[in-house]
Amino acid sequence: MKPLPQAILDQAGLWHARNGAQRVATIATGYPELDRQLPGGGWPLGALTELIVGQYGIGELRLFLPALSALSRRHDRRLMWIAPPHEPYAPALAAAGLDLSRHLVVRPEQSRDVLWAAEQGLRSGYCAAVLLWTERLSDREARRLQLAAESSAAWGLIFRPPAAAREHSPAALRLHMSVGSSGRRLQILKARGGQPAVLDGLHWLAH
Repeated sequence: MKPLPQAILDQAGLWHARNGAQRVATIATGYPELDRQLPGGGWPLGALTELIVGQYGIGELRLFLPALSALSRRHDRRLMWIAPPHEPYAPALAAAGLDLSRHLVVRPEQSRDVLWAAEQGLRSGYCAAVLLWTERLSDREARRLQLAAESSAAWGLIFRPPAAAREHSPAALRLHMSVGSSGRRLQILKARGGQPAVLDGLHWLAH
């Protein structure tokens, strides 16, 4: 992974770890229980975070709102949403503290253009975060997105279906969210520099 630009590393609220001679930046999730389970105490920047979810609407977006809110207010960069399954609900995003003037929603007409748009957004230096919803993502395509995120210190956030859990991924962080008898469950499948973990209930996610 390439070193992050100094302007990003100097931002307040970012945690800096060393991986060999290299610094890695993270941003707090907004949930202390989750931060304690993640390397560096937050979401990795300049990298991909992949969330595998069985169905949309179980709180998967709420998981990322505090960090997205911080990014929307901290940097002179945008948040890009690519092919979301539903139109982002502006009043809820504003209530969560997101600066709506910094949001771009992109809906490519051709499916082949979805990944192209994501790579361009990550690589451009214009976006602090790119959120992508996709059914299919090859290892080669994921690696291109990972390199694009590294090049600009952007946060790549990818939402994928359950079948993706069986596939290899170069993402720095892979999560799986589901709903069971005890409520929502969040599994950390892969965390670069950390260990797999399971968080049950997620009662803190409702607040």
